Amino acid sequence: MRTDIFARLDREPEPPKIEAPRMSRHRIALFGGTLAFYLAIVFAVLITSWLVALDWKVMLFRPYQQWPELHAFLDYYVVLGQRGPTAVMVACWLGWRSWRQHTLRPLLVLGTSLLLLNVTVGAVKLGLGRLGPHYATQIGSAEMFAGGDIFPSGHTANAVVTWGILAYLATTPRARRYLSAVSATVSLGVGLTTVYIGTHWLSDVVLGWAAGLLILLALPWFEPLITRTEAWIFAMREQWRERRGGARPAPVTGAAAPQPVLLPQSMATEGLAPGTVTAAAEPVLPAGHPATGSRARAHGGHPARPGGVPVAPTGVRRPPPHTERGARGSGSPARPMTGG
Repeated sequence: MRTDIFARLDREPEPPKIEAPRMSRHRIALFGGTLAFYLAIVFAVLITSWLVALDWKVMLFRPYQQWPELHAFLDYYVVLGQRGPTAVMVACWLGWRSWRQHTLRPLLVLGTSLLLLNVTVGAVKLGLGRLGPHYATQIGSAEMFAGGDIFPSGHTANAVVTWGILAYLATTPRARRYLSAVSATVSLGVGLTTVYIGTHWLSDVVLGWAAGLLILLALPWFEPLITRTEAWIFAMREQWRERRGGARPAPVTGAAAPQPVLLPQSMATEGLAPGTVTAAAEPVLPAGHPATGSRARAHGGHPARPGGVPVAPTGVRRPPPHTERGARGSGSPARPMTGG
């Protein structure tokens, strides 16, 4: 017996009308504030401010030595921020949702966000070149432009973007609130786990949170491009289906074989000329047809039987001549009538 839970897993008959988020004033204000916070963190690290001193205090505290019992669990928990496993898990869920709702928007939004994440975070990582805590060379130094790639934290930014996409694509306000809380908890835990293990400075994690939030806030600007890309993909699919299952041209066949003409017996007794019967039996062929010459040679002259009766062409039934009856119009002797 089916329940409503299993019925909700069926494919919807048509795409649902889901309005994409727009770049409202509130969102623009949040984007501007987050961007200012992002630049402030970068500037504070570049000038080796109190934030760098806090990084060193946390690193020298060595949390993994203070609470060693958490190390085994957090080694697995930090995987929730790795790009490969998280992208596969979220892509599987969004792929099923795309199939169910007849739309490619969830997968396209995920692809767009990951592309923005790789470009923006990767460029800042390589440009600033900060070394991690395990590779630091001087206590109190910001370790900038030394060939590293840990500022901002990629694990943290990826956790914010990957799990935040689920809240961004939610179809109801209630689901959006719950998923926002879950994604914030996961990304916060992933960032602090990297500080616990000692792979990132605390400022790396803070900048990673800001970087991921900037990408989520900027996604409405890319919604028109996502819509055009989806329409183009569907158009290409329809063209491919038409080329694959289009109507095939009918094979060209030769001319139909001539069928024999059967004349009724009355036509032969009505005094028709032999040439008329022969012409009716022959099929009409266009000029220059290769069969005309051969047929003319085959039927050029019909040999006559003794007595002047021509031979009918093949396929024409012709009654034998009645020798006991005279031609039409000639007098015939009257039969004797009995009884008188």
